[in-house]
Amino acid sequence: VQLQASGGGLVQPGGSLRLSCGASGFILNDYGIGWFRQATGKEREAISCISSSGDSTYYVDSVKGRFTVSRDKANNTASLQMNSLEPEETAVYYCAAGDRLCRGEFEYWGQGTLVTVSS
Repeated sequence: VQLQASGGGLVQPGGSLRLSCGASGFILNDYGIGWFRQATGKEREAISCISSSGDSTYYVDSVKGRFTVSRDKANNTASLQMNSLEPEETAVYYCAAGDRLCRGEFEYWGQGTLVTVSS
């Protein structure tokens, strides 16, 4: 069972990135997918979640209107589109799989992908 977040990189302030979350060894479609980030020296922050059906999405207030979470059931993946990125959003971003309705604990965690927002 393995999750992997990808798509990170260097982006200028105000720019966009699209992160992807893939899985091997299990069906990602059966789980709610959460997105988290952790900046150096700070605690991990939950930023978004999408239910297993894709019908429900959740965002932390700081990213509402700028980030969009989605999933591609045909390809067993999930994505996080991030727009208008700010330097303080530089962090390692992780995806995790858990409860179908985005409640409770996340069982599976992937290796993160580094997002650097800098000019």
